[in-house]
Amino acid sequence: MTGPRPRLLLGAEHACSYLERRLARSVFVDPQLRLDAARYGTLLDLGFRRSGNYVYRPACAACHACQPARVPVAGFAPDRSQRRCDRANTDLRVAVEDALSDEHYALYRRYLLARHPGGGMDPDDREAFHAFLSSSWGRSEILAARDRDGRLLAGGVFDRVPQALSAVYAWFEPAQARRGLGTFMVLTGIERARALGLRYLYLGYWVRGSATMDYKRRFRPLEVLGPEGWRRAG
Repeated sequence: MTGPRPRLLLGAEHACSYLERRLARSVFVDPQLRLDAARYGTLLDLGFRRSGNYVYRPACAACHACQPARVPVAGFAPDRSQRRCDRANTDLRVAVEDALSDEHYALYRRYLLARHPGGGMDPDDREAFHAFLSSSWGRSEILAARDRDGRLLAGGVFDRVPQALSAVYAWFEPAQARRGLGTFMVLTGIERARALGLRYLYLGYWVRGSATMDYKRRFRPLEVLGPEGWRRAG
């Protein structure tokens, strides 16, 4: 990273969102640091990611379960289940949309109420929805999957940096669970990165043993960041 080394701020301990009976802690990049897509791309390579304008990475004292994960998109080959998911959604039209809308928020709200009740994210806070997914310094794409009638079934925000896309968050219609729309949105992100000539899709943190995060291991080849740098996940 060019320029001065960023100052890091240690956050307070809190209950872990992924593993029961554990405490979590993060370090945050000083919010006074001037960020852009290129500098954020370097931070992604160092294991950081963002929530709104805040860039952070885990810094738990006694646990290293959160591993930054990315898919090298040129080498990705879908498995049988992923191919089946793709076929189940051939009727959907995927497009890049200009901005988060009331329709995106309404779907996000239904998704949280059905899939993550009591998960710490308030489905009724419209302002928090925009603050969480947007950033004042980044370059983001909103990918939306719609059925033949134009109804929004899934949405996702992906940050674009020089070599990659980074998945910020995806949400989908809970009444259409049979479609596997969560998997479909990751596959969509991989294909979008390929189409743009990018090398990676960053998936945030892979947490082995977490019901909500372990799905990422199915997107292979998967690379994770450890003490010796990026390597293929076992």
